[in-house]
Formats: sequence, structure tokens, C-alpha cells
Amino acid sequence: MPAAPERRRPSADGRPATAVVLGGSVAGLLAARALAPFARVTVVERDALPAGPEPRRGVPQARHAHQLWSGGAHALEDLVPGAVDRLRAVGAHHQPVTADMVVLSPYGWYRRWDESHFMLLCTRDLLEATLRAQVLADGRIELLDRTEVLSLDGTRAAVTGVRVRTRDAERTLRAGLVVDATGRASRTARWLADAGLPAPECREVDTGLVYASRLYRAPEGARDGFPVVNVQQDPRAGGPGRGGVLLPVEDGRWLVTLFGTRGGEPTSQADDFERYAREELRHPVIADLLGAAVPETEVSLTRATGNRRFFYERMKAWPENLVVLGDALAALNPVYGHGMSVAARGAVALRETVRRHGWGTPGLARRAQRAVSRPVGAAWDLALGQDVFYPGPTHDGPSARDRWTAAYVGRLMHTATGNGRVARRVTDVTSLERHPGVLLAPRILVAALAGPLKPALTDPPLTAEERKAAGLS
Repeated sequence: MPAAPERRRPSADGRPATAVVLGGSVAGLLAARALAPFARVTVVERDALPAGPEPRRGVPQARHAHQLWSGGAHALEDLVPGAVDRLRAVGAHHQPVTADMVVLSPYGWYRRWDESHFMLLCTRDLLEATLRAQVLADGRIELLDRTEVLSLDGTRAAVTGVRVRTRDAERTLRAGLVVDATGRASRTARWLADAGLPAPECREVDTGLVYASRLYRAPEGARDGFPVVNVQQDPRAGGPGRGGVLLPVEDGRWLVTLFGTRGGEPTSQADDFERYAREELRHPVIADLLGAAVPETEVSLTRATGNRRFFYERMKAWPENLVVLGDALAALNPVYGHGMSVAARGAVALRETVRRHGWGTPGLARRAQRAVSRPVGAAWDLALGQDVFYPGPTHDGPSARDRWTAAYVGRLMHTATGNGRVARRVTDVTSLERHPGVLLAPRILVAALAGPLKPALTDPPLTAEERKAAGLS
């Protein structure tokens, strides 16, 4: 039996319930869908949104590697039923973890254990366009693109709307709930200060990571079923971290992203791309694979990759009718691939909070802000567990907690290279399907103490068929 429709509660003046979502990217689209059962939703986006999978100015990171971990994919499907099948129908890859992954960790090559979870892989443009078409087909959601957000409207006690500017005029959009999903460019902290509220606690950890990406036409035999190939950076080496990832994406292409922290950055020069992959990474496997591939684009470079988290949920005072999620709440180093998954899980948390407490109830926004902050925790700890150990990411260096967490996670990662049970628990957490507490279960603690059960691999675990298809043998 289908679920009963949510009952929309009118606002205090008797008008229908309304919500405004700031930002029309993945986090904003999912927030809009989360609120649609309860209110009429308007999505405000500065860019002119394309009809199909095309680049746009407001998402410069779209040129780089993106992945939707299974924890995020389940949340996406919960919010937008059929979205995963639609993505697969237009070319997204369902990539088993870790069966179809070739990964060099700081502790050695991981084995390709049986499938535990999965990733959805495609270009960001394709994912966003496919999701946007499905969300905006919902008659409860309206889009205002080419519209600039000027400020929040209201008082320190309650937000009542948003002041916006279009090409022709300025106006105020009244709303019973405003969601900031504007990403790294979020101005909520400044708006709160202008309203007289104290500054939120904020932590930044910036390794100076630079991303360089390029699309390649894969060799004909390697266009379907080819594994992810990932050479991870090593924070224990004492200098800059350098790494790279090759992702199979739609239309028989590979999306290759190379990255380096402060002092080890890649460049935007096309003739330096494969040299960096061969000479700067800890293993030349990605460069070897590119030998039979054909570049289709120039190199795209991005520098805005630092970790930044606002702890809005800890503020003693929080205005009614305001929620912040996605990168506007916690911008994560994209090398770990958790941003979209955290946003999706945050949108589910927003929906469930409104459903549980009811639209317009006192304190709803504060409860929702706390709820959407919870999915951030695991991804934040995973990122900081490595990033704080590179040169210069913070003013005060890693804390005692950072050091303890990194030491234990490092022991788990080492054990996971040769212990399938531990590898499964690690992917439970990295896929955002289970809470990090599972890594503290007694049998996992004992396994971590014992270390790997199998000897270390000496070469990338590519099959003979994969090597032949990629032109390596």
C-alpha cells in the first residue's frame, strides 16, 4: 500500500507552507525534494542551469573525479525513487567495492575482496543533469535560476525569507523555512553575525591540495567492467602527498584525476599530466594504463579543496526557519569522495525531522540543524585523520585525538590489506552505510592488533584479462 501523503501545515497567517532552498546543485536539489511533501519549494540558483549534462560556472569542481558511495546512493533513492536506475540507464557505472577496485594504500595494495558495497560513477555533469530533470518534474518544486541571493530576511530570532535579485529587479521571497545549500560560497556565518548572533565554531584543515583532471577515451576492450584504479597519497612520508585515481565513467571514457598537497601540486599543462602520473605517484600503474588511452580534453585544475566545517549545531542560539547543509555546512577534501553522499544523507535527515516534529513547530530548525550535522561526522573524521599530518594544514597541528584516531585507523588500513573481515568493516564506514563505532567492536580491535592474515601483494591486482584489455600485455 502506498504511503499516505504528508499533510501540509499552513503558515501562521493561513497561507500555504513555503520553503526556499538556496543553491540548485546536488545538495539543493535533494533538500528541495526532502521538503516537497510538506511545502511549496522554490530553488534559487545564481547560474543559468543547462537542459542537459553541460558544464556551468558555479560548479568548477565538476571536471574532477566524483563518486556516490552506496550510503549516499541509498539516500538518493529514498528521496528520488528511480534515480539510481535512471543514472545507470544513461551510463553511470555500478562499481562493486572492493571487487572492482585496484587500490594502493599507504600500507600496500588492497586485495579485491568480494563485493561489500558499491559506488556509482559518472561525470558530475551527467549526475546533476539527470537528478535535476527528475526533481524539477515534481510539480511542488519551482526553479528560479539566474537569480542572486542578496541576504536573509528576518531577525536574530527567526528567518522569514530571502532577498534576491534577478536581471530586472530585487524582491523578497517569504518562506517558512530557508535551506542554505550554496556550498563553499555560503554566507550564512556572515548573515548570522549581521543579525547580532555570535560567530559559530569553525575548523579548517587545508592541505593546499590541487586537483588536475582529464578525460580519456578508454581502450576498446576496457570500456566496460574495468576497475577503479587508485594510488593513494601517504601522509606518513613526511612531505607532500601525491596521488591519483582512474574512474570508469559514461560513454567508454576514463576520468583521471591527479592530486598533490602543498609543495607537490600537479600543473595544468597537458604535456606534464602523464609525466606526473608516472614520476610523482607512488606507483606508475595509472600512467601505464594511459599509454593506450586517448586524451579527449585539456587538463582542468582546481585549488579550493580544503576541509571546513561550521559547528552550527553547537550554537547556543539558532534562528527559527533556517537550516544549513551540504558543503555550506561541511566542505570536505574531495579526494575522499564523500561530499555528495553526506549531502544526500543530510537531506534525508532533514525530511525525517520535519516529518517527526511537524512543519512550523517551535524549535524545528534547531532540531533539523542538529540532525543534518550527524552524517558529517564520519566523513569529517576520515578526512582529518589523514589531512592534519601533511605540511601546514592547520596553525596548531594535529590534536591528541587526531593522533590517536590516525594511529588506530592506520592500523585498521594495514590489517585490511590482508584481512577480508576488517576490509569489510572499513568499507562499511567509508561507504557511509554504518557508524564508525563498528570499528571499535571487540573482534575488530583484536584483528587490528593481530594485523594482516595474508602476505602483502607486490603488484597491482589487475587480472590478466584487464591487463590485456588495457594494452599492458
